[in-house]
Amino acid sequence: MSKRDLQIITCKAAVCWGNGEPVKVEEIQVEPPKSSEVRVKILYASVCHTDLLYTKGFPIPLFPRVLGHEGVGVIESVGEEVTDLKEGDLVIPTYIGECYECENCMSEKTNLCLKYPVPLSGLMPDETSRMSVRGQKLYHAFTCSTWSEYMVVDANYVVKLDPTISLPHASFLSCGFSTGFGAAWKDAKVESGSTVAVLGLGAVGLGAIQGARVQGAAKIIGIDINEKKKTKGTAFGMTDFINPNDYDKSIFELIKELTGGLGVDYCFECTGVPPLINEALQATKMCLLGKIS
Repeated sequence: MSKRDLQIITCKAAVCWGNGEPVKVEEIQVEPPKSSEVRVKILYASVCHTDLLYTKGFPIPLFPRVLGHEGVGVIESVGEEVTDLKEGDLVIPTYIGECYECENCMSEKTNLCLKYPVPLSGLMPDETSRMSVRGQKLYHAFTCSTWSEYMVVDANYVVKLDPTISLPHASFLSCGFSTGFGAAWKDAKVESGSTVAVLGLGAVGLGAIQGARVQGAAKIIGIDINEKKKTKGTAFGMTDFINPNDYDKSIFELIKELTGGLGVDYCFECTGVPPLINEALQATKMCLLGKIS
């Protein structure tokens, strides 16, 4: 399909109109991609807590906004300068790009690319939007908006996907799960035979459990007040489960009881609840091996 053949697409999207307002399904218009962009038909989308924060004006109150930053889709069309992606490719969006040339990309110590950073404007890199509703500009969530049947994203912020992967599962990979998995694998570098505790068994926490399991951790303790998370955590590699509501002790005391009074080698706090950071610190061994992420 040539660029001149591309048309504006009318489709449905989940739009938040203002701070604290409920999300509404609207018919929106999505323009063709510009030269360095791709237009993606979304196949599956996930819900992250950050999407709910967007409805409350986090991190910047930009409305109306099409939500969603986790998902998987198929490329419907590409801009003229896009050479490494084509129509029909399965992709997942990312909110950080990689140029493989800047100081941060070359350091192997961070993936916070200097050329393609996390965008907070809710717009494309040229500070314009490809989405509108009844003639009014719509803002993205980060680089993309996966709660739309179609979206346009800069090609530097998508990753080509192995077509054999389960697509519903792939929709989690662009944010939460990979964050937790990478924390255990790339950041903490959990060693084989070590002990690990994970506070909060949402997508990030389950990713941390899986990452610790793949690294060979001998004991992986999951902590959550939702009893249903016990089954989920076990499926991802958890060896022990603690529901703090079942006890009159602090979380770090319960963790130490499961580790012979020593505490764990690594503790991952995956809830974002400030008091639990101190619990995580106290749950680690009182030596240089004790680490928290």
